[in-house]
Amino acid sequence: MLEENRNSPINVVFVLFIVIAVLYAGFTGKMQEVSEASFEAAKDAVTLAIGLVGVMALWLGFVRVLEAGGLMYHLADGIRPITKRLFPDVPYDHPAMSAMLLNMSANFLGMGNAATPLGIKAMVELNKLNPFKTTATNAMCLFLAINTSSITLFPLKVIAIRAAAGAASPADIFLPTLIATTCSTIVAITIAYWMAKRDHGYTQRMEAALATTNLVEEQEKSSPKHHSEIYAHLLTKPSLFSTGFIWLVGALLVTILGICYWNSAGFYSFLIETVASYWLVPLLILAIVCYGIARGVKIYEAVTEGAKQGFEIAINIIPFLVAILVAIAMFRASGALQYLTQLLDPFTQLINMPADTLPMALMRPLSGSGAFGIVSDLANEDPNSYSTYLASTMMGSTETTFYVLAVYFGAVGISKIRHALVAAILADVTGILVACFACSFLWQG
Repeated sequence: MLEENRNSPINVVFVLFIVIAVLYAGFTGKMQEVSEASFEAAKDAVTLAIGLVGVMALWLGFVRVLEAGGLMYHLADGIRPITKRLFPDVPYDHPAMSAMLLNMSANFLGMGNAATPLGIKAMVELNKLNPFKTTATNAMCLFLAINTSSITLFPLKVIAIRAAAGAASPADIFLPTLIATTCSTIVAITIAYWMAKRDHGYTQRMEAALATTNLVEEQEKSSPKHHSEIYAHLLTKPSLFSTGFIWLVGALLVTILGICYWNSAGFYSFLIETVASYWLVPLLILAIVCYGIARGVKIYEAVTEGAKQGFEIAINIIPFLVAILVAIAMFRASGALQYLTQLLDPFTQLINMPADTLPMALMRPLSGSGAFGIVSDLANEDPNSYSTYLASTMMGSTETTFYVLAVYFGAVGISKIRHALVAAILADVTGILVACFACSFLWQG
């Protein structure tokens, strides 16, 4: 029981943010700013959660198409050799496995808006295997750690910022971002595994739960092998016309892409500035629709059925999002973050981190919009500077950790996050440090 009732790391961080904000604001005379920030952040958190409803409804709807068509289960079978080692507590054919794979794939391609609903879907499925509904499982902690450090191939948002600002080579952050995210992912997995093995109290409680309940049987029930039985109401027999229609769509798409390539400035421009920047999400949606048609899925019915989860999940997120965003806003408004930046500046010079990029390193885990603003300002000032290059790499190789924890765990009502925060923060630190070293080595300015 002592293990169950001990303070969660997120509770400690939340309290520290509030206490430091109030005390420092009292010392610097910024109490009015802190007070206003608390109300504004609470309002913004609700607005943000409501804004997530549409995105989650859309992508959870498309996920239902993949579920009804059987792709989620086929993916789970295909990645079994890896997942049974990474997530030994999750049945290999469980829907959570394929949902996690889709989320990681979306992050890999830099599709942030699509990745969040897929990650929430994975958390919902993982929670079905959780005997302690307010406590994160080992699989949840590992998944969150991987998510916040996810290997990224196309940091599209950052590339778009650099291109808009007139950078000579907007996509030159590709290699340092890939190096930094690869290293941070390795650290995230290592730390999550190590801390899970050291949490003997949780292991004992899990073993006791398995001994006194039919959890194993429930797990088997929650991941039936014949998906067609569950989604029979969404399936029809594929027709010859459907096959012909898909081939026609494919031929037209290839033709259109060929024309776009012909009119582009070259392969690099076509791939990065056209396909990766604007076509990726629409192409993914089209691919899901075509897959559903090929598998005999009633597309509209499946999308609307899956979308119903979006509103319910967004409502569940609000309390968690309000709490963490208010604490972060108060901390920022008090001036404590600026003081911390000044305090660390002499040390960051040792790793070749310019003073104007340090705020980015500190802001990124706390606020996505704040980090976005810092990168945008640096890019507008000098898009080809080393500071912009490094800050852009940091933006592409790290995550808004506290936001991700609040949204993902909040979606399933998890308040005891165990070692997820520690693993995620250490992964962020690794990403920032490796970004500094990689950028120093690869900088051609």
